[in-house]
Amino acid sequence: MNIKNFIAELEKSGELITIETPVSPNLEIAELTDRQCKSPGGGKALLFTNTGTKFPVITNIMGSNSRINKALSVNNLSEIEQRIDSLFTKVMSPKMSLWEKLSLLPTLKEVSTAMPKRKKGKGECQEVQMEVDLSQIPILTSAPHDPAPFVTLPMVHTIDPDNGSQNVGMYRMQVIDNQTTGMHWHIHKTGANHYRKYKERGEKMPVTVCLGGDPIYTFAATAPLPEGIDEYMLAGFIQRKPVELVKCTESNIYIPSDVDFVLEGYVDPSEELFYEGPFGDHTGFYSLEDYYPKFHITRITHRKNAIYPATIVGIPPMEDFYFALASERIFVEPIRKIIAPEVVDMLMPMEGVAHNIVLVSIKKSYPAQAFKVAAALWGAGQMGFNKCLVILSHKPGVSIKDNFLESIKTMNPLRDCTIVNGTLDVLDHATPTTGMGGKIAIDLTEKLPVELLGSEHPTGLEVRISHENSLESGVIKIVIDNHIPLDTPLGVITWLTGANCDPMRDITVSSSGAVIDARAKIALLERHPQIVTQSSTVIELVDSRWGEYMIGDFIESPSLAYLPLLFGEGYKIKK
Repeated sequence: MNIKNFIAELEKSGELITIETPVSPNLEIAELTDRQCKSPGGGKALLFTNTGTKFPVITNIMGSNSRINKALSVNNLSEIEQRIDSLFTKVMSPKMSLWEKLSLLPTLKEVSTAMPKRKKGKGECQEVQMEVDLSQIPILTSAPHDPAPFVTLPMVHTIDPDNGSQNVGMYRMQVIDNQTTGMHWHIHKTGANHYRKYKERGEKMPVTVCLGGDPIYTFAATAPLPEGIDEYMLAGFIQRKPVELVKCTESNIYIPSDVDFVLEGYVDPSEELFYEGPFGDHTGFYSLEDYYPKFHITRITHRKNAIYPATIVGIPPMEDFYFALASERIFVEPIRKIIAPEVVDMLMPMEGVAHNIVLVSIKKSYPAQAFKVAAALWGAGQMGFNKCLVILSHKPGVSIKDNFLESIKTMNPLRDCTIVNGTLDVLDHATPTTGMGGKIAIDLTEKLPVELLGSEHPTGLEVRISHENSLESGVIKIVIDNHIPLDTPLGVITWLTGANCDPMRDITVSSSGAVIDARAKIALLERHPQIVTQSSTVIELVDSRWGEYMIGDFIESPSLAYLPLLFGEGYKIKK
C-alpha cells in the first residue's frame, strides 16, 4: 500500500479532511494540524493540496487509534502483540542468550517470508528525477522559533561499513540551503554509530533519505529495534508480506520501491559540524542548539503524483504518541520473554512523552523484585533513556493507570524510591549534563511481610500541587512555578514534572512524604528551554481564515491554554 492508497482509505472512512485553499508550509499548516492533533481522539488527517509547490502535504496521517491500526494492517494492536508472543515462544531456550535468540528469528517461517525482497531495475520512487532544490518541496516550519524548515518524517538509510548491514532511522533534518540539511542523529543512535565508523576510516558516508510510501515504513523507522535487526523485516512481519526494495542509483543502499521521495547524498565526517537548532520537539519544549553533521544531497527522485508527508511535534498529545503506543504493544512481548519475564504489562502515558515516565505491572514473587525489574529494563535498548519507572503489582481487571492512582496513596517514599545516575535522552533539558542525569524507580508493588519490617506503611497519602517547596507529612507535593495556576490540569502538571525534574537533584523523600520540584531550573541551567507554543500572529491568521478552509466547526488553538506558562519571549528562558 502506498501513501496515495492509504489516503484513499482514510477518505472512505471519514478520517481525512482535504484543504484546497492555499495554505503556507511556514507555520500555518502546523497550526491547523495542532488543532486536529489535540482534538478528541486525535482528530483527522489533513491533506493540503495547495502548498505553493506542485506537491501536496499530508499531516496527522497516523494520529489516532484507528489510523495507526490501519497503517499496521490490524483491527487492534493486541493482534501484533499476540503474534509476537507466539513467535518468541518458538525460539525460547533457557540456555540461549538474547542475541542467540534474536539470530534465530530470520530462520522462522513467519519471519523469513517477511524478509525484504530486492528487485532489479528502478522503482516507482525513481520515476521522476527533479532538480536538487529543496525549495521545491513543501518542507514545514512548525514552531515560531525554528530557524528554518525541518524534514520531520525522514527515513534515513545508512550502512555499517564494517559488516554491510543497513539501518533505517528517523533523525530530523534542518534545511541549511537548497542542497544541504543537518542530520540530527543523537550519539546513542545507530546512524551516529555508523558515522563514527566512517570517521575512523576517513571515508565519506553514503546516506539516502526516503519520504512517504506505505505508512508502515515510517513507523518501522521509529521502532526501538536492537542494532542489526532489519526495520523492513519488522514492517514485512507486521503486514504479512515482504517489503520490495530497489537499489539506489549512487550507492549500495536499498530502499522501498514505492516511497514518494528519495534524497541521495552523503555525510562527510571530516567536515566541520553544523550548529543546528533550536527546534520545537516532541518533549513539548524547544531542543536547543548543538553541533551535528551536514547531509549533502546529490540527487532527488520521486514517484509521479508524489505527496509530502509531515508531522508536527510539541506539547502532547501529538501524532507521535500513537507511534509510541504501537511500539509499547509490539515490544512488551520481547521484554516479557527475554528481559524481565515477570512483566505483565506496560504503559507509556502520553504525558511522559515516551521516555520520561513509564508504568510497568509485574507478577511479584520475592522482595525487592521491582528494583530488579527496573535494573533490567534500564539496560534494555531505548528503555535506558527512561527517567521515571513505576513498578506495580499486576491486578487482573484493573488498568495500569487506575492501579497507579490507588497504589501511590500507600507509598513509603523513603523505602519505595531508588534514585541513581544514568543515561538519559539527549533532549532531556532538566540536567546540567547532556544525555545523563538522575533516574528514579518507584516500587508501588504490594509489599511482602519482610519488606515492611522497620518501615511505616502510610495510607491515604495525598498528592498536592503547590508553589511552596517544603516537606509535609502525609503529602506528595509537586512544586510548580509561581506563575502557573494551581488548578492547572493534572495531565499538564505530570508532563511538566517529567520534563523539568532531575530525580537526583529535585526529589526529596522521607518515610511520610515527598517533594518533587517541577519548576524550571532557570538559576541552575543555562540551557533551559521554553515550551512550544504557536505565535499569536499565526493563531490570529488561522482564526481569521477559518471559513476559507471549509473544514467544519471552528477549533480553538491549543496554544492559548499554554501561553500563560511561558517565561517571557524567546525559545530559551532567560535568567
